[in-house]
Amino acid sequence: MSVLAANSQVMFPEIYQRYQRQQLWNSGSCLFWPKNSGFSGTVWSDGKWKKKQKMKRRTWRVEAAWPDLSKPRAIEMEPINDCDQLDQILAAAQQLSQPVLIDWMAAWCRKCIYLKPKLEKLAAEFHTKRIKFYYVDVNKVPQTLVKRGNISKMPTIQLWKDGEMKEEVIGGHKAWLVTEEVRQMIQKFI
Repeated sequence: MSVLAANSQVMFPEIYQRYQRQQLWNSGSCLFWPKNSGFSGTVWSDGKWKKKQKMKRRTWRVEAAWPDLSKPRAIEMEPINDCDQLDQILAAAQQLSQPVLIDWMAAWCRKCIYLKPKLEKLAAEFHTKRIKFYYVDVNKVPQTLVKRGNISKMPTIQLWKDGEMKEEVIGGHKAWLVTEEVRQMIQKFI
């Protein structure tokens, strides 16, 4: 036994095509524009279906709205595991006279976990400005490294230049506020 049901695509092709164009327009991925706007098919008029004049040919112009792939969206921060590695990073940065941003975090800290991807996006924003982004998980490193950073609260974001800590942001508030403060801090030292 088969059942025949009305298909909106067949019965109302203009409305369906307009809906598809609108959905594609709203998604921002691809835009379709009919060059010759016309309608072909059947129309409900005066209480009955009437055939409309068919269009000869419909041509489409397609435009794509692709994201800019020349710039990375996020750059993964590199971990610092001990004091020797921190010394090597700071010495290399001092030679090149570039600042280093260090995120002191903990794996159990919810704000730290939420802030890390935001800082990775910020690293992508400043990747051409010659600034390196690192993170330290305070539970996985020796306490001498944590004491060297003079860390009391987490997350703490520090900017180091010329081998010493220049400025810090203690991020106990909303992540978007912290990223704005970090952005301003970076712009001071670039």
